[in-house]
Amino acid sequence: MNLLDLDHLLRYWTAEQWQANVLMLFHLLGAMGLGLVLGYERAYHGRAAGMRTYALVCMASTGVIILLAYPQQWYGGMQGGNLAPQLADPTRVIQGIVTGIGFLCAGVIMKEGMNISGLTTAASIWAASSIGVLLGMGFYFAAIMLTLLCASLMMWGAKLESHLPSHPAIAVMLRGEPMRRFAQQELADFSNSLGFRFAPGSLSVEMVGEQEEWRFVCTAKHNFGGQTLTRFASRVTEIPGVVQYRVTHARN
Repeated sequence: MNLLDLDHLLRYWTAEQWQANVLMLFHLLGAMGLGLVLGYERAYHGRAAGMRTYALVCMASTGVIILLAYPQQWYGGMQGGNLAPQLADPTRVIQGIVTGIGFLCAGVIMKEGMNISGLTTAASIWAASSIGVLLGMGFYFAAIMLTLLCASLMMWGAKLESHLPSHPAIAVMLRGEPMRRFAQQELADFSNSLGFRFAPGSLSVEMVGEQEEWRFVCTAKHNFGGQTLTRFASRVTEIPGVVQYRVTHARN
């Protein structure tokens, strides 16, 4: 059997293959939509994993599992869904790939203070493994469409997220003059006046020499877009006795 024979290559684009790929695309679109909805709830409350992360993970999971529904179309229908005993079970290989990629994804997630970065990158790596699985099993069209959907999410998902109502979170560090003692209600009132909610559960207080250092998270009452950080940072020196401060995003 000539594996490069034109008739054999065209097996991957027969009518049955197209039907299976289109059905898989519908599943991927549904997974993207549901992932976006679930991720928006997290983004709305200023959590680390947002719309893009949830949608990528949901689509990647769907892409891996949905191909198992069409064994007759694996490898262009060459095996007809009946693998010979001497052949490796592809589902076991898929399991190993997904597990191994999970360790790789964990390596790109970074946490610095209250800021978490790399979640979307990790999700995109996992999605790339799903694309590779689909391609290796012969579902070319579904693999191409999953690639386009993931790329679209990574390029434009953040813009969509920034235009939707949400409560982005910021991490604040304040250091006072020697012997200056801040009060929680004082900082809560100041945050409220700028349109932020003080999160008492995030509060930590530390003495650095004779200086008191407060760290806490605030969530914006409205989506201020690119002005979230500057809105707070430009006014923080109005708090009496502040000699040093740092304001960063509490999520990424």
